[in-house]
Amino acid sequence: MPLQYTRHYTLPEARELLPKLREWFAELNEVTPRIHKAEKSFEPRLTAGEDLGGRGVVEWAKNLRRVHELLREFQSREIQLKDVERGLVDFPAILDEREVFLCWEKAEDNITHWHDIDTGFAGRKPLWEARED
Repeated sequence: MPLQYTRHYTLPEARELLPKLREWFAELNEVTPRIHKAEKSFEPRLTAGEDLGGRGVVEWAKNLRRVHELLREFQSREIQLKDVERGLVDFPAILDEREVFLCWEKAEDNITHWHDIDTGFAGRKPLWEARED
């Protein structure tokens, strides 16, 4: 069966990225509400036919650009971002000669689980659990 991903992480490589991922998620969690707040403030102005010039729009664009930059960081490393709010990511990996995902979310101290490519979070298994199939 051909591999779906070109980049595969070893467990140490994925774990080495966790401090950086925590920083990215902290920034996303800080910037995203600002974007939503600004967009809500734009709605009545747009409805009234006003132009959206000014500092608010500049800040909104700056925050939106930063979110896009952060999302590109995940994409460029082929880290699968599954849920921004939960901080849920999957790292493509090879385990027992099979392509799988190492699964982590920001509430966890470390990467301790994996799942098959097609099972998702519900199919998570501890890394120490041997495959039976």
